[in-house]
Amino acid sequence: MEKINISIIVPFYNEEEGIKVVCEEILSVASKHFDTPWELLLVNDGSSDRTPSIIDSFAQNNVNCRAIHLTPNSGQSAALEAGFSKARGEIIATLDGDGQNDPADLPGLIDKMTQLNVDMLCGIRAERADTLIRKISSRVANALRSHLLKDNISDVGCALRVFRSACLPRIRFFRNAHRFFPALMIMAGYRVAETPVSHRPRLKGVSKYGLGINTRLWVGIADLAGVWWLQKRALRYNLKETEKTRGAFHE
Repeated sequence: MEKINISIIVPFYNEEEGIKVVCEEILSVASKHFDTPWELLLVNDGSSDRTPSIIDSFAQNNVNCRAIHLTPNSGQSAALEAGFSKARGEIIATLDGDGQNDPADLPGLIDKMTQLNVDMLCGIRAERADTLIRKISSRVANALRSHLLKDNISDVGCALRVFRSACLPRIRFFRNAHRFFPALMIMAGYRVAETPVSHRPRLKGVSKYGLGINTRLWVGIADLAGVWWLQKRALRYNLKETEKTRGAFHE
């Protein structure tokens, strides 16, 4: 099996209207800018529209594409975990399936992660193409999270990220874990940084993973409390085994 250097993971949930444009754009950027073996993993998170058949068609017609299907619909964190478990790349990149993330940012993100010598690089949506209420609620939530968890990340909601895949086995996954990836990486002893990226309006439709503002608020508070508790109880230690010297023997 060919060694893969870069895996790009995109979760989709009922995104039939925009999948074709998103996938073609990613394939165009990757084929032009990546000079090492890469793959694109399209993850269907239990969609009830034509999403499954569309990503299957892309996988059949593009040698770099793979289609993964979850049943039932299990949420973005589950879709990402499924993609991580199947990815073969040394570097893993993620972005949303709604077209708001610009794939053209991926090569620069990967290069910058190497330059900064970090294990995860997060995008910051410098000029968000969202409603005012989403911008305000996101800013408040990010400020509270960063204050409690000390992850120093200003925009944890940006789905455009790159990771070193060797780090992921030590990350604890749970529902909505994707909102706390930087803190979870830091908790596991890894280095995290962030950098500005582009942000665009949705291609089609409305957010499929979003919750109502009131629901998102209470779910977010509960999740934040859980991660804060886990952070306080996390085991932190370095492990070293003494090498045997020559001449050592067993009785």
